[in-house]
Amino acid sequence: MAIRDRCVDFIRQTVNQFHFNGCLIGISGGIDSAVVGSLCCEAVGKENVLGLLLPERDSSKRTLKESKLVCEHLGISYKIRNISNIIRKTGAYSLKPPTRFIPRTIQEKYVKSKWQELAHQDTFIEDLEGIGNQEFLDGLAFYRIKHRIRMCLFYMEAERKNFAVMGTTNKTELLTGFYVKWGDDSTDIEPIMHLYKTQVFELAHTLKLPNIIINKAPSPDLIPGITDEFALKISYIDLDRILRKMENGEVLEGENSDQISRVNDILKSAKKRKIKNINLMDGDDNSILI
Repeated sequence: MAIRDRCVDFIRQTVNQFHFNGCLIGISGGIDSAVVGSLCCEAVGKENVLGLLLPERDSSKRTLKESKLVCEHLGISYKIRNISNIIRKTGAYSLKPPTRFIPRTIQEKYVKSKWQELAHQDTFIEDLEGIGNQEFLDGLAFYRIKHRIRMCLFYMEAERKNFAVMGTTNKTELLTGFYVKWGDDSTDIEPIMHLYKTQVFELAHTLKLPNIIINKAPSPDLIPGITDEFALKISYIDLDRILRKMENGEVLEGENSDQISRVNDILKSAKKRKIKNINLMDGDDNSILI
């Protein structure tokens, strides 16, 4: 069965099995949410799919425009809610300098320089492991709360309709830890988690999504100027090729040794992050199991 058909059947069967009335998806203007939105429309009908658009102060100006484009392309209903005030009330914006009167290009240059400046060795690795000085840790809290607020609002809206909250995490993000714990990893259905990012791009072409969405550089859109590949320090094409060879037990001969080391370092740190959920188990020795 084709990837597209498998994904659609999975969504349809899961929605029916758990008696959901439809699907809610956070539309970000990125390729993952666009693909999942399209699959949901095929699975349950576009009339049973709702898009929720939650821009905030640091969102790119393209985000809302392209998110609306995706919803209109899919023919789904959507709601827009700016979450800047909610984030402001948490005190998160106060963790970083104000940006109101600073041009976007200047913001992006500043963030990129800070991204590299604050790291002891490697920003993405230290992000995964949650280590660094106070300014760096403030930065982690600053951007991660945005995903967590969004997820709370997704569930509030979804539960009013008995809709399933759809996840958009792909396999590359899962393996590399490129997601926010209790944020975009907290969903009801994850229909593309078995697909590498490059497979998501292929599926987007099959689904005939707008080229402007397919061709844009993937970005978490949480802080200005940081794209996925800038953070990962490796392209998705190279990353996925090495990951797939590792998964299949293939020889890595011919691959760039620096890229292999990069992938291994990311996987090692991502694994550390995943085992940070610690439970105190009942027992005579009151041991902590990880």
